[in-house]
Amino acid sequence: MKPTGTVFLGDPDSLPAQALHYEKYLVISLGTGTSKVEKKYNAKMAAKWGILGWLYRQGNSPLIDAFTYASGDMVDLHMSLIFKSIRCEHNYHRIQDDTLSGDTSSTDKATQKNLEELVKIGERLLKEPVSRVNLDTGIFEAVENEGTNEEALVRFAKLLSEERKLRWQRLQRSQDSN
Repeated sequence: MKPTGTVFLGDPDSLPAQALHYEKYLVISLGTGTSKVEKKYNAKMAAKWGILGWLYRQGNSPLIDAFTYASGDMVDLHMSLIFKSIRCEHNYHRIQDDTLSGDTSSTDKATQKNLEELVKIGERLLKEPVSRVNLDTGIFEAVENEGTNEEALVRFAKLLSEERKLRWQRLQRSQDSN
């Protein structure tokens, strides 16, 4: 099927974003938090590392860290760009804390104390303003007039609830007509 006003050559990757109806998507992306502010490595340090230094350095793995951060950043940048390009930024909501340090930035410290600290961080993030990644700098910045993360999540929940009701009504009508 040829979408109106576009050329479709059979490759789904060649479809414009509008043909994929991204404006109908609601995406909530919850980050695990990072320690981007806590600079662990720099070019001067890394220039002296051998292969083992890239694999293990002061309790961390710089190579794994680089891949992990790059992957997460690229996904967020990509999604932000897609939703911005079709003027539906409000349909993509990312909650991420890039200021974590110590145990709170670790993905494998499941101590009672650390879990309690992570709950506090989550509660704090709910009260913070909605933020989006600046596509030029890669840094999250607060967005004016969009409220808090908590308000954005409530908005998403209402939209999803309304959608569920509509689908349920359509299903009931469909069953009644059979």
